[in-house]
Amino acid sequence: MRLIECPRDAMQGIKTKIPTNLKIKYINTLLRVGFNIIDFGSFVSKLAIPQMSDTQEIIDNLYLSDTNTQLLSIVGNLKGAQNLIKNKDIKYIGFPFSISNTFLKLNINSTIEKSLNRLNDIIDISIPYDKNIIVYISMSFGNPYEDMWNVDLLLDYIDRLSDMGINDINISDTMGFSTPESIELVFNSVINEYPDIHFGFHLHTNNNWYNKIRSAYISGVRSFDSVIGGVGGCPMTGYELVKNLNTIDLIDFCFDNDIELKLDEKWLKKSIDLSNFIYDKYK
Repeated sequence: MRLIECPRDAMQGIKTKIPTNLKIKYINTLLRVGFNIIDFGSFVSKLAIPQMSDTQEIIDNLYLSDTNTQLLSIVGNLKGAQNLIKNKDIKYIGFPFSISNTFLKLNINSTIEKSLNRLNDIIDISIPYDKNIIVYISMSFGNPYEDMWNVDLLLDYIDRLSDMGINDINISDTMGFSTPESIELVFNSVINEYPDIHFGFHLHTNNNWYNKIRSAYISGVRSFDSVIGGVGGCPMTGYELVKNLNTIDLIDFCFDNDIELKLDEKWLKKSIDLSNFIYDKYK
C-alpha cells in the first residue's frame, strides 16, 4: 500500500497565512511517520495560491537524512517545473490535469490541449533530473459544469497520457461525486485497460468514506492520498470545499482489513496533535 499524505491539499484552501516555521515543523514531523510520499507544497502562482508562496523556504528547511519518505510538489506549468527541478530532494512532480475544460480554466488557467502540451514540456525538462511524474486527473467521476463525462472519455485521455510515457496516475474525485459503484466501474475499467500504469485514488468526500475506499481497494487500487484530519479541498472549483479523505479513517480501514502499514505510532500521534493545533488556529 502506498500512502501519500497531503498537507499541501489541506493548507491551500486556508486563507489565513500559516507561519512558515509552523509548516516546516509539521512537515518535518510527518516525515518521521513512515508515509511513502508527502505532498508538501506547490510551485504555482503566489497570487493564485498565496498559502503556497513559501514552498521553496520549506524545502530548504526539511530534515531528510533519516527518512525514507519521498517529497512531491505540484506544478501547473513549465515555469513551476523549472523551479522544482532545481531541488534534488523533491522526487515527485505532481501535475494537475482534468477531463473538464472548465475546471482546468479555473484551476490553472488552461485547457485540456494546452495542459497536455505543458505536460509534454515538463516531461522533456525533467528527464535529466530523475524526477517521477504523477498526473492527477481531476473531475474523474463527473463535474458540476455540465462538461462531458463518461468512462470512455477518461480512458481516451489516459491513453494519451500513456503514449506520453506517464505510468503513474491518480484518479481524483474533486467534488465528492463518486459512489462505491462508480468507483468500481472507473477503477476496474482503467486497471484492466492499462495494467502497466500505477493508479492511485485522490478522494474528496463528505460521506460513505469506508465503502468508497473498499470499492477502490477491491478493484485493485494500492495507492491512496489522504490528509490527517480530513481538512482542505480544492479552492479553485467555484464551489464549497469538499473534504479530503482523513488519514486516520484510511488507517482504520487498513487495520480492519489486515493491511499492514509500517507507520511509527509515536510520530503519528505527534502529527495528529500538531495538525489539530494548526487547523484549529488557522481556518
